[in-house]
Amino acid sequence: MNTAVDQLHDQWPKSHRINVDEYYRMAEVGLLAPDARVELIEGEVIDMAPIGTRHAYVVDQLAAILMRAADRRALVRIQSPVRLSKRSEPQPDLSLLKLQPHRYRDAHPTPADVLLLIEVSDTTLKFDRGPKLAMYAKHGIPEVWVVDIENKQLHCMRDPVNEDHHSVVSLQAPQNVAVAAFPDIQIELAALFD
Repeated sequence: MNTAVDQLHDQWPKSHRINVDEYYRMAEVGLLAPDARVELIEGEVIDMAPIGTRHAYVVDQLAAILMRAADRRALVRIQSPVRLSKRSEPQPDLSLLKLQPHRYRDAHPTPADVLLLIEVSDTTLKFDRGPKLAMYAKHGIPEVWVVDIENKQLHCMRDPVNEDHHSVVSLQAPQNVAVAAFPDIQIELAALFD
């Protein structure tokens, strides 16, 4: 059975897929610059877009809101790796994780640790809502938000099955969105798109 990600890759020239250990070895020997903005997606090293001012603003706003609201209940990480598998270690803009901080000292979070992943899309909406979202669903991430800066929308995906989500809702200001794991945490979309 070909998955959506595999079908996308079938259209590209053949490449050598690597695993997470090889990815780290590439960095250790200097094949990846220390300041390279890359992530490992389904065995391929993918360049990440530069962080623009609107992108940074939305990430900062969401981080501040989530850190205050989730205090002592969950951990918020900003642009840090999540190890989904031996071939995928993306760096979502924000991760809301189960509160096990000592666990993350020796290993990156895995799908079992994730409550919510957030991607903020300024120039990468097609990739974030396509292959990346399929990858998150495939690995059972329970909730993913894609913030579409250009169209001032937040796309909320829940209930992953295979490479899809059963629940997909798109919201705009002045609507609010709640975190599924903590329904009392409400994000006012107007605060993101002022």
